[in-house]
Amino acid sequence: MATLVERSTRFVMLMRLPEGKTAERVNEALIATIQRLPDELKRSLTWDQCKELAAHKAFTVATGVQVYSCDPRSPWQRGSNENTNGLLRQYLPKNMEFKPITQEQLDAIAAELNSRPRKTLDWTTPAQALSAIAATIP
Repeated sequence: MATLVERSTRFVMLMRLPEGKTAERVNEALIATIQRLPDELKRSLTWDQCKELAAHKAFTVATGVQVYSCDPRSPWQRGSNENTNGLLRQYLPKNMEFKPITQEQLDAIAAELNSRPRKTLDWTTPAQALSAIAATIP
């Protein structure tokens, strides 16, 4: 599974990786998923420094989204994603086998997370925050 969290709205998108987490497969999933965001929210992406994300240059070419890498052992540089990973543990406990999880189940989890009010969003939900931004786009 891969996660994509839009930083300003905290909107969560989850991707199933049925063919493994090679750099090519992760890249394909991220390219397909990020296309669902409005262009105004596709400015940059911060990734871990791991082999699964080695195809970042191809991602930038395919999407126009600049990719930055956080420093090793510096999870605070990806705070929104780390917080989301903590919330995901309420649905997908550590050491759980992800293979039987379907994309539909991941979409349902993301929908719940995106419907959950967040203090950082003045108690609105990520879905509401994304809708508000999308409404301002001509």
